Amino acid sequence: MNSHKYSYTRRHAALHIFIVVFLLIFPVDLHAQEPLEVVINGIEGETLENVRAALTPPSGLVTGDTVNLPWLELFVADAPEKVREALEPFGYYDARVESSLRKEGESSYRLLVTVYPGSPVKITELTVRVRGPGGDDETIRELVAAFPLKKGDILLHSSYEKGKDLLKARAVEMGYLDADFPVHEIRVSRAERTARIALEMETGIRYRFGETTFSGAPQYPNRFLGRYLDYEKGEFFSPKKLGQTQINLGASDRFKGVVATADRDKAEDSAMPVRIELSPLPRRRLRPGVGYGTDTGVRGSVRYKDVNLFLLGHELNAEINVSQRLQGVAVAYTAPGYRDINSSMGLQVNLQREDTSTYTNRLAALEGSWNLSLERGKLLTFYAKTQWEDYTIGSQKSSALLILPGIRFSLRDFDSPIRPTRGYRFTIEARGTHQYLGSSTGILQGIADIHAIVPLPWRFSLIGRAKTGLSLQNEPLKDLPASLRFFAGGDRSVRGYGYQSLGPRDSTGKVIGGKNLLTTSIELERALFTSWGVAAFLDAGNAFDSLSRFRLYKGAGLGVRYYTPIGAIQLDLARQIGVEDPAFRVHFNVGFEL
Repeated sequence: MNSHKYSYTRRHAALHIFIVVFLLIFPVDLHAQEPLEVVINGIEGETLENVRAALTPPSGLVTGDTVNLPWLELFVADAPEKVREALEPFGYYDARVESSLRKEGESSYRLLVTVYPGSPVKITELTVRVRGPGGDDETIRELVAAFPLKKGDILLHSSYEKGKDLLKARAVEMGYLDADFPVHEIRVSRAERTARIALEMETGIRYRFGETTFSGAPQYPNRFLGRYLDYEKGEFFSPKKLGQTQINLGASDRFKGVVATADRDKAEDSAMPVRIELSPLPRRRLRPGVGYGTDTGVRGSVRYKDVNLFLLGHELNAEINVSQRLQGVAVAYTAPGYRDINSSMGLQVNLQREDTSTYTNRLAALEGSWNLSLERGKLLTFYAKTQWEDYTIGSQKSSALLILPGIRFSLRDFDSPIRPTRGYRFTIEARGTHQYLGSSTGILQGIADIHAIVPLPWRFSLIGRAKTGLSLQNEPLKDLPASLRFFAGGDRSVRGYGYQSLGPRDSTGKVIGGKNLLTTSIELERALFTSWGVAAFLDAGNAFDSLSRFRLYKGAGLGVRYYTPIGAIQLDLARQIGVEDPAFRVHFNVGFEL
């Protein structure tokens, strides 16, 4: 033990001797100085940063380790004036500056600057007025009243410019595109350390939207293109609404390029014509796709899309989906409404076969729908579906014919379609049928679904979701087909459990689904880098027939997220909670187009 310690110490002593000898033979300046160092004393904070920026040596003054001495002398001579100018935006107009240049080595210099800022200039008079039609606008009057500077304040040029910018930005937003400041004066008395401000904005006329002309896509009728406009002719001009129109057209999946321009020079009686130049995408597309989900298994699809059927802007979508648990063919025809971009009428045919661990069903459905846009992000849908279904649940095998009308209201507002950091989606739906309509059973159902994202500090996000369903029947549960029963469990429900594996059971112990549903989830996600994220989550819920027999199943775990332009790839590891012999389950969901 002692010999080991002695050997360790001796090695270190030899290393220290080697370092000392090396430094004696090859001297190294461990504290090498910069050729020119600028030291500023007497001020701090933003004032110091502004002065430091003003005293940044110009390019060419220092080249490598060499200082241009004639240029350095000029730089030192100008330093006091540069400092005083850098202090004025903060209200210091009578600062005293001392500077000295010292040679610190063979080729190194130090410029020492000491600042005595003195007392700041204060505002003794402040006049802010708005002339013209926009002077009566309540928002503009509020901005005038809330101008960042007040009588008695220190004269801060940044606050003055901020107040000017807010006034003009609001005027332009309202359509006063000629808004300007014919009077913008700051009179400073250095001797009295006082300032008088006079600021007047002239709004000029208020412009309106005139005629809108489209070019570059003659295959689309103007009436169809007009549904993407976020404004109406004669409405007061708004740059924001013009920008939203460009976004609407770009997001329609019909154009690869959109340029919207308002021509002020051609305005007549304050009405500005708008030109929209379009570069169309191919009308017809065929897209194969592959993916994988724990709920569906390996899946593949082929999608055909025609976005300009009959050259009227109508849309045809046909899709074939094949996965381990779900196979289906769907064809949908959509006729756009001309009220706005979300209004439409549609007709859809769907043939589907689903085989889960809980049930097997085959269905054929014909559905007609009418989508009515209420306001931005709000959509009201009326629909009616005729559906035939053959199903096996537990030990029961049966079939059903349904004539199912319904109504759905949805509200959506996220800050990004790819990786949202805040926002919400809310959907509420009511549907039902009766034997009088020709259905084999009578039922009334209500379904509510909410998903919300709340941003937190340090790139965290709190994600919550909840779904509930309620059924009122006039027939026994056995007459309710699989598509109208509620099940829980899976990637989008209660993680830790198999897809559609939770719900009431029959006498043999097999899950047969329930009349009602309640599931909820809370997730804490931490963003990493640009496209990655990690999450911790807790899910709970179940399907049930009555509250007296309701059992809450829970699962918790950790997950990894990778965000792509077509959605998130999610990998979750969940563990069952509160059950005998709890198990782990991996949930993986990924999809991409070829």
